[in-house]
Amino acid sequence: MLLPWGTRREIDWFTKDMGRIFPREWERFCSFLPEAEREGDLCAAYARLLADSDPAVYQQAALEWCRWEDTHVSLMPGWEPSLRYCDPQFSLIFSRLVTHYWSRGCFLADGELMAGMPLLADIPAVLIHGRWDISGPMDVALNLHRAWPKSDLWILEGAGHGGMGFSEAMTAALDRFRTPF
Repeated sequence: MLLPWGTRREIDWFTKDMGRIFPREWERFCSFLPEAEREGDLCAAYARLLADSDPAVYQQAALEWCRWEDTHVSLMPGWEPSLRYCDPQFSLIFSRLVTHYWSRGCFLADGELMAGMPLLADIPAVLIHGRWDISGPMDVALNLHRAWPKSDLWILEGAGHGGMGFSEAMTAALDRFRTPF
């Protein structure tokens, strides 16, 4: 999964607001947290559990975080649960990395990344986004594209947060920038 552009709104969308789309799954995601932390910064709460010294605590926290990760991509056509989350080492590293950055706002002030877009103004880019990606809503990609004058936004109609067509689209995008020797 790619990180959002670092705003609190985008992190809250993923950790809280998507509970409106998946209410039962979100309740399960929150139920692992201490009750007093279920209304606050869920990333920080999970980060604390993932850093616990008790393997039973941090392994279950990693499983719950990754279960939620897998839920929000489940709307795309052809979705199947990701086998990578079955690997305890992968799920622990992945969940610790995401919660570390997100609980700290990706180490950016809200809007800081977009404010730096003029630095990229003359650099061409291809942004690839799946139509079914609700965890990274289309408006985020569209706003980035609008702020980046030399970018193209490719929307993959049959894809979600990764999945069908991404490898081919990335290859085609890279081919556009290939210079002959």
